[in-house]
Amino acid sequence: MKRILVTGGAGFIGSHLCERLLEDNNEVICLDNFFTGSKSNIVHLLKNPYFELIRHDVIAPFFAEVDEIYNLACPASPIHYQYNPIKTTKTSVMGAINMLGLAKRVKAKILQASTSEVYGDPEQHPQREDYWGHVNPVGIRACYDEGKRCAETLFTDYKIQNNVKIKIARIFNTYGPRMHPNDGRVVSNFIVQALKGRPISIFGEGNQTRSFQYIDDLVDALIRLMITGSHFSGPVNIGNPQEFTIRELAEKILKMTGSKSVIKFFPLPDDDPIRRQPDISLAKRELRWEPKVPLDEGLEKTIDYFKKII
Repeated sequence: MKRILVTGGAGFIGSHLCERLLEDNNEVICLDNFFTGSKSNIVHLLKNPYFELIRHDVIAPFFAEVDEIYNLACPASPIHYQYNPIKTTKTSVMGAINMLGLAKRVKAKILQASTSEVYGDPEQHPQREDYWGHVNPVGIRACYDEGKRCAETLFTDYKIQNNVKIKIARIFNTYGPRMHPNDGRVVSNFIVQALKGRPISIFGEGNQTRSFQYIDDLVDALIRLMITGSHFSGPVNIGNPQEFTIRELAEKILKMTGSKSVIKFFPLPDDDPIRRQPDISLAKRELRWEPKVPLDEGLEKTIDYFKKII
């Protein structure tokens, strides 16, 4: 039995990861300051004697004897990370420093939940891990984009300078049950609007593309990455390479919910990426992984979840 620390463990991704790690017979310490995480996401785990919940902000140092660390702590939706951009950057950078310091002291393996946002508004399509990105360092999304890019730098330098065993996952758009209903992400936005009969908000003409992976596929990939040998640390793209326009997604959700909502168009926000699609050749080769859940199946489960909480 391994003792595993999950920062941001009460969030959307973190709660699913904690659940899976417990199912795999590990002891799990869930760390969260509940800015975007919620106790409702992990309340069903509290009776498990091998699960421990601690309210803590990764900006401050944390001490525990652990074997592995999954560093997920950071608001990930534009509404939340733009609410306090300085705090967002501090969470990514200082959180990485504190967790890497812990990993160095206790000789733990540590995984960084990075993001496709490190590619910015990409000029390469699809995006490979050797692409350096096209990011505006002073734009409205920079607090998140550059914070995650700096975290990758810190992880790499801790590996080179201190021989810390690191893993870096670049996570592409992920959806599923336990998404925050007001996080402003396109899947949750469209489902909530459709179920409430409100207009579906599309920014721009809806021709921009995204690639959507279901939460179970992501969790499987993160665990596979963590158990890879020392020969491989990433970064590695984790996402579904099947590409959809935002308008296609809206029409699909309208059909699946039977909603009478109309589509309403708004100006495109600054620095919003036009195309986003991962090249997952590296994940296929090193992790023996590729996504299994089709979009329709994943959306059906996600819609069922939102029907219960709305």
